[in-house]
Amino acid sequence: MIIEPNSKIGLELQEELKVAQILVNHCRDAVFCVGEDGRLLYVNDATCSLVGYSREEIRSLALKDIDANWLEEKWLQQWQLLKQQGSVSFETCYRDKAGEIFTVDLTLILEQLDSKQICCVYACKQNQQQQNSQLQQQKLTSPNIRNGLEQEIVEYQKTDDDLKSSLSLLSSTLESTANGILAINFDGEILYYNQKFMDLWHLPPEIRLSRNCSKAKAFFESQIQDVEVFRSHIWELPTKSDSETYNLLKLKDGRIFAHYSEPYILKGDIIGRVWSIWDITESRRTEEALKRNEARFRTLAQNTEAGIILIHDDYVCYANRAAEMLTGYSVKELTHNKFKFEQLIQTRQHRQVRKQDGATTCQYQEMQISTKQGFSRWLACTLERLSGVLDFAGKEVEMITAIDITDYKQAESELRQALEQARRLSELRQRFVSMLCHQFRTPLNVVSFSSDLLRRNIHQWSEEKNHSYLDLIQDAVEQISELLDEILLFGKAEADTLKCEPRQLDMKQYCRDIIAQIYLAGGKQKAINFQSQGECSTRSVDPKLLHHILTNLLSNAIKYSVGSNAVNLELICEEEDVVFKIVDGGIGIPAVDQQQIFEPFYRGSNIDNIPGTGLGLSIVKTLADIHGCEISLSSEVGVGTTFTLKVPSPKN
Repeated sequence: MIIEPNSKIGLELQEELKVAQILVNHCRDAVFCVGEDGRLLYVNDATCSLVGYSREEIRSLALKDIDANWLEEKWLQQWQLLKQQGSVSFETCYRDKAGEIFTVDLTLILEQLDSKQICCVYACKQNQQQQNSQLQQQKLTSPNIRNGLEQEIVEYQKTDDDLKSSLSLLSSTLESTANGILAINFDGEILYYNQKFMDLWHLPPEIRLSRNCSKAKAFFESQIQDVEVFRSHIWELPTKSDSETYNLLKLKDGRIFAHYSEPYILKGDIIGRVWSIWDITESRRTEEALKRNEARFRTLAQNTEAGIILIHDDYVCYANRAAEMLTGYSVKELTHNKFKFEQLIQTRQHRQVRKQDGATTCQYQEMQISTKQGFSRWLACTLERLSGVLDFAGKEVEMITAIDITDYKQAESELRQALEQARRLSELRQRFVSMLCHQFRTPLNVVSFSSDLLRRNIHQWSEEKNHSYLDLIQDAVEQISELLDEILLFGKAEADTLKCEPRQLDMKQYCRDIIAQIYLAGGKQKAINFQSQGECSTRSVDPKLLHHILTNLLSNAIKYSVGSNAVNLELICEEEDVVFKIVDGGIGIPAVDQQQIFEPFYRGSNIDNIPGTGLGLSIVKTLADIHGCEISLSSEVGVGTTFTLKVPSPKN
């Protein structure tokens, strides 16, 4: 038979269903339905309270999620037994949402719903008395009852002894504390007080400690300056109050007590209050003295021209106005943003100094700092730890007193540079004199020796022999002339009298002319291979400066080449720069000499007896700098050397 939802019978059934649902939800016992697979189909409100889950959460659960003793085989056996008997009763353990396990009595009844069978479960939680009774019954029926009882007695005695020991320790602790302790119950009666409380207040023995004792109240009020504060904040404070209190009580004898109380809570309920009292008279006097000293210190610190900075736990905790001027940071920036003074320091120089009394030491340091504006500044600083004088939370404070010595350090640096330059010039002068003596002596000896022989034998020797000695004299004179030219050019370069005057040149033809001049001067004793890359028709260079640079580099390449190895001159014309490479297969330059090879009068350590002044490469480097060129080298001993000269195009 089909029943229309809006028919009279349908409405009656819906109303009856609602009444049944209300009755089930008002049932004190947990009632729920499960299917054969153990899934929860329906639960009443008592079931939700029993297991601690909401209806929405229970819809996703099965019986195995709440039954601590769940076994699938056991459930299938119970279901078969239900089919046979129609109902089953037994005891099991459930687990609620919080994880707590408890015992329940269950009654299962099999019902037919349309075409399927469901199980209606009635669950009743056992109370603690029932569980204890069952436990006691199990103990009585246990064959080991005597041993179990004896073990429980031993454990009870041990617990009792531990409790007595703890109470004794607590009592000893409270009696030895420096604070006065007082505990008051709900009715205002004193539960406990220690001897320190009696000593602090000098309480007469005849006065009974109680809020209900008028003598006690009168005594306390007679000791205190501000009676109203004592009444409202201490004596009349409700015992049930859940707030903590802290007050300062000034006594008429000049002492100051700190008064702290908090509620005494047992099992979640307030049953009284506990008071703690201690004398802070000396600490208050010390605090006031420190405040006076701090005011004096601030007055002095703010009016001095030296920067004063206090460091606590690596951070700046105080800075005066002079410190603002030194660092560029405001006092607020230095003291309120976890500012570390170390982050200002670039370099520091230490020097230990001792005070006149000889008892303590402080440090003197010269620090180079970077200001907020990015300027570098030198400070002369004294650093001292104020041990026993000033501290924060028990940690020492370091005081830095600083003055600006930037001008002094700059003058010191300039003086040092001048002294270094003077030392260098002195060394150069000594090397120059030594070089002159050495370089001039050989050709002069040749001139002297040859002229003396000619003077004595010119009429006896043949014309050819006389010419050979005249040639020696001529070569020696030319060596002296070249040496003087190099010295003169070096002097002009050092005096900065040479200027770069570029003009347009055909670079290929310029290089060929230089090679031809070297051939004429040296009698073409070694080949020079010339190669060019790129468009090198015309470039703007200084022909005089560049001529001396290339001539010197090519002459050195020829001088230090081995055997018949040719020298290569490569011309590379790039879009903006002109690059010259002079490559030889000579003796090479040792790595230890390459860093100093451009210094005046410096010569490689492997030149043996090859003549030279040590001025050539120094002049090349100076002329290259005047022209704005970059010169570099790569060399390997026994393989050869490559000098690279990059000549930039002049900027318009």
